[in-house]
Amino acid sequence: MTAPCPCGSGGAYARCCGALHVAFANRQGLHAATPEALMRSRYSAFVLDLPDYLRATWHASTRPAELAPPEPGLKWLGLAVRRSVLQDADHGTVEFVARSKLGGRAHRLHEVSRFVREGGNWFYVDGDLS
Repeated sequence: MTAPCPCGSGGAYARCCGALHVAFANRQGLHAATPEALMRSRYSAFVLDLPDYLRATWHASTRPAELAPPEPGLKWLGLAVRRSVLQDADHGTVEFVARSKLGGRAHRLHEVSRFVREGGNWFYVDGDLS
């Protein structure tokens, strides 16, 4: 697939978030190299409605029992990463703004997300909305 990646990286989906999604689907694990790469792959998973990937990349301590399906008509419009910081080898934060449209109204999700690495894999823990 040579389509651009939904995460806005500028790369092709197949070589960007798609590679992580396919590896997960083929039971090859979760291999995001950084918290930002995981956050971008999670945004793309929201765009493409991949709830199994979203749950698998959510830390067990905060993972919801189930995810609600996307609202009918929801359209994701773009992602802007504002800041990505590693606190140490196993903790990081990513500040981002995700834009969407639903029912003719524009929405912005501005979050500072926390990530932790366990067993060599990064996981989304939680975030603070702005």
